[in-house]
Amino acid sequence: MRRSRKAKLTVVLIHGIGNSLSAWDELVRLLPEGTRVIGVDLLGFGQSPKPRWARYNVVMQARSVAFTLLNMGIGRRWVVVGHSLGALVAIELAKRYPLLVKQLLLCSPPLYLSEQADAARKTIRRDDILKNIYRTVQRYPEQMIRLAPFAVKLGVANKSLELTNDNVAAYIGALEASIINQTSLEDVRRVIIPTRILYGALDPVVIGSNIRAAAKLNERVTARRLMVGHEVTGQYTKTVARELIGIVDALSGRS
Repeated sequence: MRRSRKAKLTVVLIHGIGNSLSAWDELVRLLPEGTRVIGVDLLGFGQSPKPRWARYNVVMQARSVAFTLLNMGIGRRWVVVGHSLGALVAIELAKRYPLLVKQLLLCSPPLYLSEQADAARKTIRRDDILKNIYRTVQRYPEQMIRLAPFAVKLGVANKSLELTNDNVAAYIGALEASIINQTSLEDVRRVIIPTRILYGALDPVVIGSNIRAAAKLNERVTARRLMVGHEVTGQYTKTVARELIGIVDALSGRS
């Protein structure tokens, strides 16, 4: 997106499910000119390959992002910003490459109890309800493709959302392998990288109590609740920009 040879840090932007790197256009315009910003298309979305054999779990996505950055000669000091699915990939990046990642900024992360943890509980939780909704959605790929443009027009999905016959299998695969069958909540409780989480009080797919509990268990994690929905747009974008500029300034010694 934006290259700068003098930059001490690289801001890495990872989009949400079904979106592409263009989801971050509004945010990039708010960042200072000297900021080095790299946006990536996750496997299965945007201009990236869409192999039908892939599982599209966060392990595969994190390895692909790391390979892309290292191939570009960007070998360290990453400030990783992830939205939704991208936030889960960011957690996996910090878990696997702690020497390369300096800080995480997670936006609207859908952090749910793992299937194993859910099975150990006798009460029905919101985690279970959301996962059952996702499993129902997976059964109707044609309807998902048909409804996607309306979701964008209504403002409940990012403008970069694109579901077609070419990528709907990747969408379903990512939903199953990365969101329904995740360990990201357990992982963020143990992350050793400074992590800032932003989430919306009006977000239907984020469980605030899970995020607050993770922040309470891990002193490296801080959380901030905003009066926004799921997508990073409008006032949410401005807040993310301010947070990100503060992080970059602090890590660059400018604050």
